[in-house]
Amino acid sequence: EVQLVESGGGLVQAGGSLRLSCAASGFTFDDYAIGWFRQAPGKEREGVSCISISAGSTYYAVSVKGRFTISSDNAKNTVYLQMNSLKPEDTAVYYCAADPGLVACEVADFGSWGQGTQVTVSS
Repeated sequence: EVQLVESGGGLVQAGGSLRLSCAASGFTFDDYAIGWFRQAPGKEREGVSCISISAGSTYYAVSVKGRFTISSDNAKNTVYLQMNSLKPEDTAVYYCAADPGLVACEVADFGSWGQGTQVTVSS
């Protein structure tokens, strides 16, 4: 059974940083793509950043490019999202998701989801 557990969310001031972690189990980590998505109140869930574990290829939404960095520690079956220069508009519940193979960093392309972690950026 695929399990994804997010951690690292919290409250931070604008301009600050947070690092989210997604601990994965129940599948062959190297064969999957892992994505970070977020959902703000009243908005649709959107792709933030995704990584193909085997290929190492990455994707970033335009709104976070240059501020967020996705990385993986294959020995720990964990994917990280380093978030710098945070803005109030980054406030959302952040979810990690997994799927065998990266087609696109879109909600519809990911079948397994974690429970989410809240990120709140104050102005």
